[in-house]
Amino acid sequence: MCTTCGCGDTSLVPVSVHEKILAGNDRVAAHNREHFAAAGVLALNLMGSPGAGKTALLEATARASGGRWRLGAVSGDLATDNDARRLEKAGIPSRAITTGQGCHLDAQLVHDALHGFAWKELDVFFIENVGNLVCPAVYDLGQAANVVALSVTEGEDKPLKYPVMFKGADLVVLTKCDLLPHLEVDVAQIRDGLRRVMPRPELIELSARTGQGIDAWVQWLDARRAALPRSQGAAAHVHSHGHAHLHTHAHEHRHADGTVHAHPHDHEHTHVHLHGPGAEEDHAHGGADHVHTTGSGHEHGH
Repeated sequence: MCTTCGCGDTSLVPVSVHEKILAGNDRVAAHNREHFAAAGVLALNLMGSPGAGKTALLEATARASGGRWRLGAVSGDLATDNDARRLEKAGIPSRAITTGQGCHLDAQLVHDALHGFAWKELDVFFIENVGNLVCPAVYDLGQAANVVALSVTEGEDKPLKYPVMFKGADLVVLTKCDLLPHLEVDVAQIRDGLRRVMPRPELIELSARTGQGIDAWVQWLDARRAALPRSQGAAAHVHSHGHAHLHTHAHEHRHADGTVHAHPHDHEHTHVHLHGPGAEEDHAHGGADHVHTTGSGHEHGH
């Protein structure tokens, strides 16, 4: 039996082709990740079922950030640009990726969507995936982390029914929590399911409508941005400026017979100024290596 989908096909060809597709996707994803890292952009893959509240979460993020971050997004959909237009209206520069019959985004689609998009100027870049709890979990897009939106209206058993999606999640956002008083949903069961499938279970209960949990979500984003390597971003420059100064000093020596000899000494000092991120200025002085040349042709090194 085919262990990939359980279809009963004894041929291994579909599995082989699938592996080749994933290998090609992973190469492009690595390329995307290098670009995001070099620009210091936090890229997040936001996944979840249709109607889970992914777009509403991003709209709430824009309101909560209050302009502190430069946000941007691409939004995957089979046939419309509705979500991208919603994000634009919320103040998030966005681009729609229309997949036709495709049930997920892949790394190449994301890469192509970046062309002509000022993504390098962003602080946080959201990849809003196609609504689906299966296929999007398999495709690496070059993101720094995976976020899964799970609404309380979907039931308590989703983590156990779709373990691949939640196994790869860095964070699960339980959305529409303002509806809990009207539903027979046990959040403790959802948490238990996540503990069974997530390597490091992390859940934020949130309502985009009331603002519940938004602060915790913003803090999580802050922590993820702070965890980016310090070498990332356009601010990581080091400038060096060298200045050489030549000083001449004359030293007199008086002998017992009353004669005086003057010995000129030339000192060359090199100053190097290093400017880097997070520091006012660093100075390196080459004063430890001076050569004193006397008029008699003798050199004294210090």
